[in-house]
Amino acid sequence: MNIDDIKNIAVIGAGNMGHQIAMLCAIHGYKTVCTDINPDILKKAENFADTYLAGRVEKGRLTQDQATAARERIAFTGSMEEAVKDADYVIEAVLEILDLKRKIFADLDRMAPAHAILATNSSAIISSKIADATDRSEKVLNVHFFNPALVMKLVEVVQGPHVSDETREISMALCEKLEKVPVHLKKEVDGFLLNRIFAAITREALWLLEMGVASMEDIDKAQVYGAGHPMGTFRLMDLTGIDLTYIMGMEAFRETGDVRHLPSPSVVEKYCKGDYGQKTGKGWYDYTKK
Repeated sequence: MNIDDIKNIAVIGAGNMGHQIAMLCAIHGYKTVCTDINPDILKKAENFADTYLAGRVEKGRLTQDQATAARERIAFTGSMEEAVKDADYVIEAVLEILDLKRKIFADLDRMAPAHAILATNSSAIISSKIADATDRSEKVLNVHFFNPALVMKLVEVVQGPHVSDETREISMALCEKLEKVPVHLKKEVDGFLLNRIFAAITREALWLLEMGVASMEDIDKAQVYGAGHPMGTFRLMDLTGIDLTYIMGMEAFRETGDVRHLPSPSVVEKYCKGDYGQKTGKGWYDYTKK
């Protein structure tokens, strides 16, 4: 099997990451099916496909013919079995909960063709914790896109000890076909490359806020105007989801027992209130106001 054998892609999970990854694949010529168990999320993803492509045409980034062809290549369904029945490559993008991912991968192993590669977009759970739920562990790996997936160039391809060279090579090549910049992690490590760096920055930014050293606005400004980051820690958490920050921290703590991974008090407070960021209209910042 090689990259030219990849024709059909399935994306499991139609949330913010999932529907963008699916759209990315369709734009770059792959027949793509996106699935989710939540009909509201699925409908929102389908609406996104229509509005995003129309916006690309309006801005001159795509021709009308290109947008029409991309829309014809992407489909949405509530049935995972229907989504993966012809898939050559599957990308899972659901919540960062290990038991949930293991169940999904066991189902994918049963439903998807035997040759299909099963990738997880997880940034917190290494694939060696998932692979043994299948009978194709050599074809299970982390392929971590960054948010927003349609914009961010970097993709981390993680080759655990169970992953074959063929699977890694095809995954790297697929990323390049999607006009991304893949980096090869030769070993599994919690947080991978960039998130380990960001985790340290996030912990320090939260400490500065909670100790009253500076406001979140000024901490964000310092990162943007001093370090050249595209956005500060608090804007970034609102974009990716404060719930994700909380869940990833708890998963890391359960795995390592290191209290440094525990979510900070202010993150716990936001999580308990349901203030997850842009997706809920309020997080560190209030998005209900213009």
